[in-house]
Amino acid sequence: MIDLHSHSTASDGSLSPSELVSYAASKGVTVLALTDHDTLDGLAECGTACKNSGITFVPGVELNIDWPTGEFHLLGLSLKAVSPSLTALLKDLQESRIERNRKIVETMNNDGIPVSFEALSKHYDTKSLGRPHIADFLVKNKIVKTAQQAFDRFLGKGRPYYVGRQGLDLDEAISAIVDSGGIPVLAHPMSLYVSWGKIEPVLTDLFARGIKGLEAWHPGARVAECMRLEEMGRKLGFFITAGSDFHGEQVRKDRKIGHTAGMKKIDNRFWTEELEPAVNGKKG
Repeated sequence: MIDLHSHSTASDGSLSPSELVSYAASKGVTVLALTDHDTLDGLAECGTACKNSGITFVPGVELNIDWPTGEFHLLGLSLKAVSPSLTALLKDLQESRIERNRKIVETMNNDGIPVSFEALSKHYDTKSLGRPHIADFLVKNKIVKTAQQAFDRFLGKGRPYYVGRQGLDLDEAISAIVDSGGIPVLAHPMSLYVSWGKIEPVLTDLFARGIKGLEAWHPGARVAECMRLEEMGRKLGFFITAGSDFHGEQVRKDRKIGHTAGMKKIDNRFWTEELEPAVNGKKG
């Protein structure tokens, strides 16, 4: 069982990198990619823990890309060395996150909701502080009962305290991943909010621009959609990946490590030699 998309406390997961590895090992995962949002901070710890647990480690990252509809997330898998270009892009994203979070907190404060940016930053030790952390803070301070309620009432798109997030230029992000020895992979394509009638030419363009992998299998999509995406992706030349997008059971109870859409186990069918160089020839 493998998993090519997971998160730790370095971004918005509930388990530390080493805890994530222990948990993955207990569930039978033999290949694990850590792909935290806009940060590489958890990779060293995760890599050491994977080595000690006998798990093949795929170092990665998940970058937010500027896109007119929905969300565009780009995975960089099998990173070898962090390039100056990737370092610069991550710094831009982290500064953008800080500005966005301050705006959210300021607006909430203006309406009498007692949330402190300093308290948030102190409580959550991450450079990728975001809405999930604010939602968790609201739950812990009994302003809402659940994180979902925080998004439904306050933080979701169209809600009173939603602030849009700055994304990276796609071509710059692709180049930065390649410069770091990594492989660019389009995460959860359904999140692009592109209709089935238009998605094939969009994917054709993305492939031509340097995206090599397509995460056709993701728990946020239906099995039939994943099958259709896989067929289309293979026809266009992508290699196909699958992930759980695991953040920890406390964050998303519906997502299980090593499982994807329809609770299907992710097996070696989704391993590819494209990812081989960064893991010293060891296959899962």
